Amino acid sequence: MEEIKQKGLMTEGSIFKQILYFSIPLIIGNLFQQLYNTVDSIVVGNFIGDNALAAVNSSGSIVQLLISFFMGLSMGGGVTISNYFGARNKEGVHKAVHTTFALSVLSGVLATIIGVVFTPAILKLVNVDPEVMADSVLYLRIYFMGILGLIVYNMCSGMLRAVGDSRHPLYFLIVSSVINVVLDIVFVAIFKLGIAGVAYATLIAQFASATLSIRQLMRTDQMYRLELKKVRFHMDILKRIIKIGLPGALQNAIVSFSNVVVQANINSFGKEAMAGAGSYMKVDGFALMPVMSFSMALTTFVGQNIGAKEFERVKKGTKIGVLMSCTTILIISMILLVFAPQVMSIFSSNPNVIAVGKTMMYSVVPGYLFVAISHALAGVLRGAGLTKIPMYVMVVCWCVCRVIWITVTVKLFNDIRFVFLGWPVTWVLSSTVLIIYYKRSNWLEKF
Repeated sequence: MEEIKQKGLMTEGSIFKQILYFSIPLIIGNLFQQLYNTVDSIVVGNFIGDNALAAVNSSGSIVQLLISFFMGLSMGGGVTISNYFGARNKEGVHKAVHTTFALSVLSGVLATIIGVVFTPAILKLVNVDPEVMADSVLYLRIYFMGILGLIVYNMCSGMLRAVGDSRHPLYFLIVSSVINVVLDIVFVAIFKLGIAGVAYATLIAQFASATLSIRQLMRTDQMYRLELKKVRFHMDILKRIIKIGLPGALQNAIVSFSNVVVQANINSFGKEAMAGAGSYMKVDGFALMPVMSFSMALTTFVGQNIGAKEFERVKKGTKIGVLMSCTTILIISMILLVFAPQVMSIFSSNPNVIAVGKTMMYSVVPGYLFVAISHALAGVLRGAGLTKIPMYVMVVCWCVCRVIWITVTVKLFNDIRFVFLGWPVTWVLSSTVLIIYYKRSNWLEKF
């Protein structure tokens, strides 16, 4: 029992330190994960050109739509594992780990088939400029060939985080990110493979991180050890995973679909708008890493403490986690607003591309505080297994309201700034609803 306590149990001790120590590897890990597409964009923008940069950036929201569905589904596995782990239920952890892994493989295979087959149709749906269509199809198809590795890695790292291990996923991301950076330069700058070289570098790096994650789960001597011969669907566990994970999966997919609608509107302003907005989205990914990391930390913290019936720790942990997330994002926001021109010039020397990126930054960054609140409270509710509430809020606010906002304002003003404002406006709305629910619903009484 003492050994379990030392291996990631978060049901006693300093709440601030546990959330901080758990989040730091997540933040660093997310930093390296974000390097995948960012390095792709930097290498492409500087070695190939703006058309190729637009091709890479045009696929971002599409990739995210498919991945986010399966990642939302895997969250059900993480919450289930953390509940059993917090209750010290060895058999429950064992079944949940092997069922989650089986689900990750099946999800990866399905995502690969869907992505490779439907790439041209999907790109046409989002109004990709005909000048960059061929490059976009080539890049996205190769990317999808490696998506099995990405999904398996994320599922496996989610299992490790569920038992309090956020360090090993970090180590594996560092290794795969270094592989990606080196191969980007080798394939593009030396072998002149163009945009295909960037995609192949990402594919190889994704499978490297998946392999390392599987190896770690197989080598541990803890109750969550993975044994490939025992990988199967335990139907009672699968039902629980789907019950918890499906709302999050649908939420992620629907919200990502709204971002595809946003992307289609951005694409309608031309390839320089595609390149500039897509480049800032890479910056946005870095800026929101701490927010996402604190949210994941809160999900694990709440899941374990509810499993252990430590309800007062859940309340205290929520307050501390929200405060940590908000403080961090305010600091990041100030830095971005001060250094906007320098940040955007990393991706391109084209003044029009830089101008679009700066416009997006000035429009979006003031809303970061509200997205921090939204993600933190959503993480708390997911840890409690209440995944339908964040789903309803995010779908209505981040999808329906955002699409309505963009559709109406772009037709009225034909100004790309109103596309960008769709993010902060809907973040304010979602944070307001989640705060009201958290304070007034007595959600902890369900346990």
